[in-house]
Amino acid sequence: MEFGRAFNATSIFIVFLFVTLVTAKKSGDVTELQIGVKFKPTSCKLKAHKGDRVSVHYSGKLTDGTVFDSSYERNDPIEFELGSGQVIKGWDQGLLGMCVGEKRKLKIPAKLGYGESGSPPKIPGGATLVFDTELVAVNGKKTTTDSEL
Repeated sequence: MEFGRAFNATSIFIVFLFVTLVTAKKSGDVTELQIGVKFKPTSCKLKAHKGDRVSVHYSGKLTDGTVFDSSYERNDPIEFELGSGQVIKGWDQGLLGMCVGEKRKLKIPAKLGYGESGSPPKIPGGATLVFDTELVAVNGKKTTTDSEL
């Protein structure tokens, strides 16, 4: 009788564990913005602030590694006003304080990206986005020496 109870409890636990694993979100998903600095110049005199016009090279991927967009492939960085809502919220927040020449990896939860609706056909609803970014210029200046010209 004891064996039967132990077996049933073990079976229930295994079924619970299996269901939990099957229904769990993908391991690459995040719930909050994650910012990883991959490279930072030794001198950082020119930083991106809210309201600045920034130029950014990027590669955007889903958590499974599928690239959905890349300015590198076009050799054409995106230009926009930081903090004005011209790009997804994860970018407006994740690029603040970035130095010209700095490279960051941004892991952006759906709520700061394209939300539950996504951006079909390349970005499914609820997708966590991963961007490798590089700040090319701030207000047209590519380096601190540009301001000295």
